[in-house]
Amino acid sequence: MNNVFVYCEVEEGVVAEVSQELLTKGRSLANQLKCKLEAVVIGKGLDGVESQIFPYGADVVHIADDPRLEPFTTLPHATILNKLFDKEKPQIALMGATPIGRDLGPRVSSALHSGLTADCTSLEIGPHEDKKAGKTYENLLYQIRPAFGGNIIATIINPECRPQMATVREGVMKKEVFNPEYKGKVKKLDVAQYVSDEDFVVAVIERHMEKKKVNIKGAPIIVAGGYGVGSKENFKMLYELAEVLGGEVGASRAAVDSGYAEHERQIGQTGVTVRPKLYIACGISGQVQHRAGMEESAQIISINTDPDAPINSIADYVIHGDVGEVIPKMIRFYKKNTK
Repeated sequence: MNNVFVYCEVEEGVVAEVSQELLTKGRSLANQLKCKLEAVVIGKGLDGVESQIFPYGADVVHIADDPRLEPFTTLPHATILNKLFDKEKPQIALMGATPIGRDLGPRVSSALHSGLTADCTSLEIGPHEDKKAGKTYENLLYQIRPAFGGNIIATIINPECRPQMATVREGVMKKEVFNPEYKGKVKKLDVAQYVSDEDFVVAVIERHMEKKKVNIKGAPIIVAGGYGVGSKENFKMLYELAEVLGGEVGASRAAVDSGYAEHERQIGQTGVTVRPKLYIACGISGQVQHRAGMEESAQIISINTDPDAPINSIADYVIHGDVGEVIPKMIRFYKKNTK
């Protein structure tokens, strides 16, 4: 009762990375609240799936295993979560801001009248004082995300309704094993008690899935370009520098919207969140939406003609100059001084 719950997405028996990231954060929140961390897995062929969850600190894993539950369809998954949450009364429920999470989260929160904050960049525990009502609340979930086009960072709370629900994009939270030997309890749900035949009125007849061509999230070095690069043609310099350094090319939303790079290379609030060892920001102003996706990089180099660009405030090194002049020099000197 009143524990922290994480909905774990699973595909062909493999738990999604974003779910393991949320388990890591969930364990931290549960420790602060002095409660248990519980996970929910819904699908088919889930024998042994708990071995991918317990190391991240889950105390209980609820498993709904039925051949009809994979591939994902909205109604049965939403029905199971609605009834489980109504029974277990979690105080916090977290999901990935994936196509599945964005479909499932609003349905569940609406049915439970709980509210939902989407695309959070941070989750914290803290108090709140409602001076108008004369009430003080303890241990609320601070659901933090950029708002109004990124002009402010909003902290959203839900004092009265439960569960406090939030979705978080992949890569925003750091994935860390809590204890490789950690063991919790497995609770297998009787699916027949949760769903009816009406929940399966929609059936997936055929699926076409294409793997990502770009693994920007796993790249140790990222050369990212913004609108300041100037053109798609100029982006070729970034690809050349990335190839020399053994890295990948990323882009800001402005660059993607201008057609300089593909959407799968977009970094930021509406793209991918990355934590490379080295991030080279070329012609990127560094609005809060972009910084949300890369500010935890180990080292940041900014190349910009604007000395007051926001990106410079979080950069370890700032090169004040034109990208078209600086990048070719970097390529030339790197080739000259390395074997």
